[in-house]
Amino acid sequence: MISKEQFLLRQPSMPEETETDKFYFGICNRLAEVAKERDLFPSYPEKVVERAALAMTGYYQDVVSDAGIWRSFIDECRRLYGFTVPFYSKDGDEYFDYELNQADVKFMVWYALSMNYENRRVCYPYDKEILEGAEVWYHELEAYYDEAPIPVNYRFSAELEIHNEEDRPEIMRLANWLFLHCYLMTPAFAMSLSEIASEYDLSKEDGVVEMQKRLDIAMWQDPTGPLALYLGEWLYLIVEGKPAPEPKEKKQSEPHKYYTAFTQYTGGKTIQFFSTYEEMNRFFIEALGWAEGEEHLNQIKNDRDFVLMVEERKGMLLARNIAKCISCPDNNLYDKEYAENHAMDLLTERGLCPGDLLRYVCSHGWLPDAHFPDTDDYKIVGETWDFISRCYLQSYYRGD
Repeated sequence: MISKEQFLLRQPSMPEETETDKFYFGICNRLAEVAKERDLFPSYPEKVVERAALAMTGYYQDVVSDAGIWRSFIDECRRLYGFTVPFYSKDGDEYFDYELNQADVKFMVWYALSMNYENRRVCYPYDKEILEGAEVWYHELEAYYDEAPIPVNYRFSAELEIHNEEDRPEIMRLANWLFLHCYLMTPAFAMSLSEIASEYDLSKEDGVVEMQKRLDIAMWQDPTGPLALYLGEWLYLIVEGKPAPEPKEKKQSEPHKYYTAFTQYTGGKTIQFFSTYEEMNRFFIEALGWAEGEEHLNQIKNDRDFVLMVEERKGMLLARNIAKCISCPDNNLYDKEYAENHAMDLLTERGLCPGDLLRYVCSHGWLPDAHFPDTDDYKIVGETWDFISRCYLQSYYRGD
């Protein structure tokens, strides 16, 4: 049973109740009840299914009121990828913009369950449990759709302007709610929140205070939601209905020194692979001019299968223990059997591969063996690798 406090915590008007909360609180518990009655999602704990019901109810409130959050998500998916809903919207399928759709419900079930349950975090979007449970939930929501009241205070973006000083208090209130309680942001940020919380002793008042300070910083500096957008980017999409302006990059008169040295030594190649630390250390000395006779970056000397890449503006990136997964023609370390078991990790395990390197590898088609566990569906990952990386890796993919 989902408590009223759990439900209200996720409402824009929290902690106050509104006249429409009773209806949507009932919808939320109906989803949880039918999941239990019909044994939907049997691989997931009851509490995880309840979190999914809360997220699904938030989506439902959004599309009933056209609050702008879901609208922003699918519009941005179309801009970035050319498809509407990751995994589930296909050419020729019936889809009603900014209304209740089966594709939306499937996505929200996959997203909320996967992001909230570590044991099945990397779950195949076409898993039988996901599809069967989503179909039942869709029909439950559809049954009440025509009579559903417009949720109070869900049209929070109406007539707001990002740069209007008078709207600033309302914009800040919206920003706080989006980051901490919105159905679309919180599932993807769950692991980031856990990482942040682990840094502090929350049994002590000082620890709680310091964590709150860290969250205040994270709100504006850490990406969130399934597209790993920064809060400023989400606000632009929701309030202004368009992407935020691209920041002006500072002109860099000359390439990074490591880029120049690296490409001069390799004959223009920007990526190199090394089986052992000793091989890579020799490259540091011979190619980059680092000091002879020293063990550079010796904290990683016990690792293997290194990848080095240079980027003209940022310099050099390094990854370890992943070279066997990358099918670059110049990589004689590539091991297809190993990659079959580990390539997907690059897209889903945080800190394994720098974002720029991962984009470079995937955009060249050098991660062909990545697939969701217990499937041989390589196509879905090949078509959605950028979305998957954003959703799972968050700041580890989009952070600079």
